[in-house]
Amino acid sequence: MHQTQTAVKGSEMLEGGRQFLTFQLGEEQFGIDILRVQEIKGLAHLTQIPNVPSYIKGVMNLRGTVVPVIDLRSRFSMENVGYNQFTVIIIVNVGTRIMGLVVDAVSDVLNVSKDGVEELPELGNGIDTTFVAGMARSGEQLITLLNIDNLLTREMAA
Repeated sequence: MHQTQTAVKGSEMLEGGRQFLTFQLGEEQFGIDILRVQEIKGLAHLTQIPNVPSYIKGVMNLRGTVVPVIDLRSRFSMENVGYNQFTVIIIVNVGTRIMGLVVDAVSDVLNVSKDGVEELPELGNGIDTTFVAGMARSGEQLITLLNIDNLLTREMAA
């Protein structure tokens, strides 16, 4: 019985594949393209901005650049929990902008073969899946791969 592993952890890159930084939100694992990640920072002081959506937690000063910070739990309508010692901000490049993403914890780097990304199954009308680029398997676990370009709404990006 021949079994193909869709995703492997570690530093060895699969030929023609992609790498994703995986992180946790609650019990779920998510991944973003590692090439979009600039750095990972501990939770820092955020300056609040009035009259913005609740998922925008504020802005931070990153070496002279003002960076908006989005709490992914809020963005994905997940239960709010308090931040702890594992909570981090992943600094990512979105187009020409830099943005921070608050996540519960960073997990690992996942190598995904070029044919290892599966499309999200049809979930029905009215369900917003624009943030999801696909799904990958790591052992028995499914990891939701995010399309970070769609995390900002058109109104915010303008």
